[in-house]
Amino acid sequence: IYSAGVFLIYLTANGSDSKKLRVEDSMDSPPSRVIHIRKLPSEVSETEVIALGLPFGKVTNILMLKGKNQAFLELGTEEAAVTMVNYYTAVTPQVRNVPVFIQYSNHKELKTDSGGSPSSAAGESVLTPAPSPVLRIIIDNMFYPVTLDVLQQIFSKFGTVMKIITFTKNNQFQALLQFSDPVNAQQAKLSLDGQNIYNSCCTLRIDFSKLVNLNVKYNNDKSRDYTRPELPAGDGQPPMDPSVAATLGKDSTSLLGMLKNALAPLSAAAAAAAAAGRVALSGHTGPGGVLLVSNLNEEMVTPQSLFTLFGVYGDVQRVKILYNKKDSALIQMSDGNQAQLAMSHLNGQKMYGKIIRVTLSKHQTVQLPREGLDDQGLTKDFTSSPLHRFKKPGSKNFQNIFPPSATLHLSNIPENVTEEDLRLLFSNSGGTVKAFKFFQDRKMALLQMSTAEEAIQALIDLHNYDMGRGHRLRVSFSKSTI
Repeated sequence: IYSAGVFLIYLTANGSDSKKLRVEDSMDSPPSRVIHIRKLPSEVSETEVIALGLPFGKVTNILMLKGKNQAFLELGTEEAAVTMVNYYTAVTPQVRNVPVFIQYSNHKELKTDSGGSPSSAAGESVLTPAPSPVLRIIIDNMFYPVTLDVLQQIFSKFGTVMKIITFTKNNQFQALLQFSDPVNAQQAKLSLDGQNIYNSCCTLRIDFSKLVNLNVKYNNDKSRDYTRPELPAGDGQPPMDPSVAATLGKDSTSLLGMLKNALAPLSAAAAAAAAAGRVALSGHTGPGGVLLVSNLNEEMVTPQSLFTLFGVYGDVQRVKILYNKKDSALIQMSDGNQAQLAMSHLNGQKMYGKIIRVTLSKHQTVQLPREGLDDQGLTKDFTSSPLHRFKKPGSKNFQNIFPPSATLHLSNIPENVTEEDLRLLFSNSGGTVKAFKFFQDRKMALLQMSTAEEAIQALIDLHNYDMGRGHRLRVSFSKSTI
């Protein structure tokens, strides 16, 4: 039978209700858009089998071999099938926590059975048309920031994303996302609902919205209409520069481009992102959280300065400036997610007059020097540092992670400190203070330097600065301008 673009075919154990199809177990079969899946759980549903293939492309046919714990899945193209097999060769697929085996079938296509079968009706709801092209997305357990662009990259694997609106309701980050076709919305919900964007956090909860069309007035960091790039930015952040947006889908140093290398996904939803080379949904951490930073100013850089700067994006555990190459350093973050975040924001930034390069290291940990060996203070262990920003799960610091900019956010300011005091303090870091603004309670402020490089220098010098009366100044980058 045909249902929402997918043919559903069933065989009983004895094949009496439809034509038998011989199962080929050879792993040497040439590529085919028909995939043979074995050792499925006995009560597996059509939805679960289809979900294995959906992330890689359109599923055009499914053949369930009831009683044999097997199925055949036909994808729209051979290329999609090759991507699927290659992915599941590296990451064993699981259905209901049971490993299943996937290989090419000798069949080049699946023939539909016009006669149908007694169980055909059971499959009619597998991919019934979605009630709306608009999905309502709630992010649970949001320990890391989830941006509009992250959502676009994840969901665009399932179809054309036309519009996104993000907002906070009941202290939860939510989004409305509109596809061009309701079927795409159905496929995305089927594959992504309940999945984690990052390791063990940022869980997607997806439902259909009652809306059938989103009205987007502004293109900024909170809303985007991809069909109308001419819309104004309004009160939010300006729309992303096209050249920057273009890099997000590539294997670059951007967060979305690099996450696939750091997280080994275990779900079909994760496979979608891995196949697209964009973002990998969580499973277990793959490569460790060690970064290689190069092109440093070896006359100026110290383990402490690297700890402070990279500590904006995660809890730095160890720093080692290489003894024979002092313009390079290894930095160990708490996990791969934090390493990706730091790399995406700091690669290409200017520190001490030099543009630094940040890449993933092949090392899993940063080794401390042997006892009694003097490495001239090039290696520091920060494991027990009280300056870690993210040691408390659910901290608001997770929601205030932004790339370096000329504007700094200052907090924990004593009540007796004036604007003039802070301007003088930050001017002494070697830069020029262009603007300043106290928040209403005067415990926080925004301070704008001339350039992002000056702001980086000021943050390194003045984060945790002793302001007196037990107050340590906290400095971070701001998304706002003055």
